[in-house]
Amino acid sequence: MKSKEIRMPKLWEALLSFGFLIAIAAVAILRYETSVHVPMIFGAAFAAAMAVRLGYSWKQIETSMFDGVRSALPAVVILVLVGALIGIWILAGVVPSMIYYGLHIINPAFFLVTALLVCSITSLATGTSWGTAGTVGVAFMGIAAGMDIPLGVAAGAVVSGAYFGDKLSPLSDTTVMSSSIAGVDTIAHIKHMSKNTIVAYIITVVGFLFLGMRYSGSADSETIMALQSGILEHFNVSPILLLPPVIVIVTIALKAPALVGIFAGLVAGIVMAMSMQGVDIGRIFSVGYSGFRLESDIFELTRLFNRGGMTSVGYAIFMIIPAMCFGGIMELTKQLEVIVDGILLKLAKGTTSLMATSAATTFLINVATAEQYMAVILPNKMFAKSFRDRDLHPKMLSSSTDTTGTLTSALVPWNTCGAFMMSVLGVSAFAYAPYALFNILAPLTLIGMAAIGKMKVKISDDVNSLSDTERAHYDAKLESLSLQGAAGE
Repeated sequence: MKSKEIRMPKLWEALLSFGFLIAIAAVAILRYETSVHVPMIFGAAFAAAMAVRLGYSWKQIETSMFDGVRSALPAVVILVLVGALIGIWILAGVVPSMIYYGLHIINPAFFLVTALLVCSITSLATGTSWGTAGTVGVAFMGIAAGMDIPLGVAAGAVVSGAYFGDKLSPLSDTTVMSSSIAGVDTIAHIKHMSKNTIVAYIITVVGFLFLGMRYSGSADSETIMALQSGILEHFNVSPILLLPPVIVIVTIALKAPALVGIFAGLVAGIVMAMSMQGVDIGRIFSVGYSGFRLESDIFELTRLFNRGGMTSVGYAIFMIIPAMCFGGIMELTKQLEVIVDGILLKLAKGTTSLMATSAATTFLINVATAEQYMAVILPNKMFAKSFRDRDLHPKMLSSSTDTTGTLTSALVPWNTCGAFMMSVLGVSAFAYAPYALFNILAPLTLIGMAAIGKMKVKISDDVNSLSDTERAHYDAKLESLSLQGAAGE
């Protein structure tokens, strides 16, 4: 295949490539209720065909796909390590201990806030909103029914807590994915997001305290007690087992790379598994690869702990690869640039409007494709150059896409996340969405704080948190400006 003269894509051509991907993904999920992985391959193939039309050779197209995948390799490595860590932490009793002590703080007089806090603790410990809602969340829904609390309100508290950890935990795949694709250190990404997240969370707590005043009753805590008894039956629970998360936090606080911090937590988990649970190294290696498996008559217990392992992150990894192939082609051919320049940047004159536009685009992709991974990946690729050209740090972009893409996915009934929440909580998304206060408030506080300048960071203010790829872009820009200055003299 020989290349011909390369030209810029027309707006309709770029929209066609993007529209084909959205259409085939939506059909796969909404019509056939299947995953979006294979449709993503066809989306990348269509983008490649458009690249040929624009004059690119197959060698150039192939290189762009591999470059796209290569830029996501840090995310893949961390995801694999996180998968192993989750399985080993469960085996070691680390996660069970965190949940056990978290459940002890429940108070019937403050049920909604308790549900929010316990789900927040669980999701922070595990990095998964689905696992939290499908286990501890189910238990709280049962208690809410016994207390005559509207299930939509209770589900809103569960969803808010479940997604708090999914957004801020370094174990969350979307958190790792968004930061890595944007080209920023995961911990720097989390610290930046925490600015608006803390504000949104405080308002959420106050909101559920206010809502809780409208309801009274005493909880039948049978489900919670059964869960606690099951944990004690299968694990040795001890405050000492809270040490591995502390080690991760301290390691990261000392400004070690996220990969080092997570590995330190993994080693600590292995030590705890051997010393506290009496597990041999062979079992530890097996669980680190294939995940933890528990046999119990308590259904909630098995749903809570039967997971983890390197194999558990395959879904996310196999999503990243075709998505980054698509993104690499779209970036090579400047199709994303044409869409952003032709439509979106006309709406984004300043920093605040750029943040708002990237957030709105992320939400629309959540609605259109029904898949949060695409909502996290694609806007990071679409807006990277626009943020870079304005000397805005990529952690601003990753905060926008992660906050909006992760949190609003549960509010869309036909999104995979919304469908999951409805199935495990037994409540329509339309019933719980108005009460998922954190999921609504976090994107709004993000834009609000951007408007008053609290979220603005220049690249030059935090160069060390850039990935090698983004650092290369920054150095090239500095060199270009230096040459222009020399030429002017």
